[in-house]
Amino acid sequence: MALRNAILRHLRVPVQTLGLNQSKIGFLGTIRSFSSHDDHLSREAVVDRVLDVVKSFPKVDSSKVTPEVHFQNDLGLDSLDTVEIVMAIEEEFKLEIPDKEADKIDSCSLAIEYVYNHPMSS
Repeated sequence: MALRNAILRHLRVPVQTLGLNQSKIGFLGTIRSFSSHDDHLSREAVVDRVLDVVKSFPKVDSSKVTPEVHFQNDLGLDSLDTVEIVMAIEEEFKLEIPDKEADKIDSCSLAIEYVYNHPMSS
């Protein structure tokens, strides 16, 4: 937990928006579509967006990313990389994941479950 807090104070991870998360609208450029406050995202939407975040992480081979992939065992990421991915997921979904919960998220499946069970804030 102390490591995560130290990292959070000094690190910002850019989040790229990919695929279905964007739509081009003429001269306005890229506009991001978000769910309204009262809407709960579908499981498929959560899966797609979590996988997009993980695939966009620089150290990840996107061809290995599946809903069941483990960050360390399957992707070879270290604990710092895992913290950065969880932070990127927080930013993507406008969530603040408590440290105790964030420390448990070590795979796409756990990230998907957490996000799906905790609706986005407005």
